[in-house]
Amino acid sequence: MKKELKVLIDNRKVNFDYFIEEKYEAGLVLLGSEVKSIRRGNANLTNNHIIIRDDGAWLANFHISQYKNSFKGLGHDELRYKKLLLHKHQINKIRGKVKETGLTCVATKIFCASNNKIKVQIAIVKGKKMHDKRETIKARDLKRESRKADYSFE
Repeated sequence: MKKELKVLIDNRKVNFDYFIEEKYEAGLVLLGSEVKSIRRGNANLTNNHIIIRDDGAWLANFHISQYKNSFKGLGHDELRYKKLLLHKHQINKIRGKVKETGLTCVATKIFCASNNKIKVQIAIVKGKKMHDKRETIKARDLKRESRKADYSFE
């Protein structure tokens, strides 16, 4: 029996701005005050990206607000790079994909795994053009209207 994952933070803008090619699951190296802020929903995933370096993969531009009940002066830097816990072969695969033109790697959601660990879902994505975004809006509107029509017959 698979336990339901609890999504703590979701980056809904990714589906609008990008085509998702591949998804990966990674652990995060966090401080205690960062974990408490994330569990309360005080974080923002917009405009983030993954940086691949020799020492591993890092999540950049992931804003985690200060935890209100932490001791003054012992907080964390809100925009510091967070290390991603991935296998070496996964990092090499992501590095190869990102070197292709037009592909990048971003975080799509932060969730709590079955063992109460905070994990991040990252995706290799390709940017959408303006006409692709218009098609996404049309599809979303059609879906919304069909749901309204279904409810009106009940």
